[in-house]
Amino acid sequence: MPGGRLTHEERRRIALGLADGLAYAEIARRLDRPTSTVTREVMRNGGPTAYRADLAHRATERRTHRRKPAASRTAEAPPQAHGRDADAVREFEETFTTVLMSSGMPTMMSRVMACLTLTDTGSLTASELVQRLQVSPASISKAVAFLEDQGFVTRERDERRRERYIVDDDIWYRSMIASARSTAQIVATARQGVGVLGPDTPAAHRLENVARFLDFVSESTARAAEQARDILTPRAAAPAGPRESDPGPR
Repeated sequence: MPGGRLTHEERRRIALGLADGLAYAEIARRLDRPTSTVTREVMRNGGPTAYRADLAHRATERRTHRRKPAASRTAEAPPQAHGRDADAVREFEETFTTVLMSSGMPTMMSRVMACLTLTDTGSLTASELVQRLQVSPASISKAVAFLEDQGFVTRERDERRRERYIVDDDIWYRSMIASARSTAQIVATARQGVGVLGPDTPAAHRLENVARFLDFVSESTARAAEQARDILTPRAAAPAGPRESDPGPR
């Protein structure tokens, strides 16, 4: 399987594959490249609808040129726990970040989310995120605020009174519930518009259809999230108490 940077010809073939409606995996197979390479390439350069081979090639050249002065500092990946391959972990973090971006999460928020998720402790301070991602504290603060609003991240103070940002096993449950609540607000607003526009008008009918569809989706999402949490999340066993027939101590 070839390695190294994508060539201009490969980028042209990616653009043609996207225009033909091919999946990333199929484009990657035709190029004999990992699917993650194609996914990352497309998402870094405008997404599937805006990807252009010439623009992507020039943008990559500019990014490579900007990174050259710092290459000596970042060439060696930091050591990993549990005998992990540091380069493989870094590659996977980029892939995970790209997938989050393709789902609609903004770039910096995706990077912070991936970094937190792939940390064994599931928590990092702002300074640790700044160091790992090589971005400004303001960027981290903005990303965390967004993730917290979406239910992905919580905060707490550690023993040194530092604020830590945390992901746990409930992050996707909380995010789904937050999404359902947000959708429910759209439903309520759409139904308010029905009254404003008049119930027998075409626009009002359109809004009512939007409200009915999203109402169903919102309720289904919340119900599915609750069911999945109850089934998949391990619960601590309740402490054993005296049975009803147990007379207790004499």
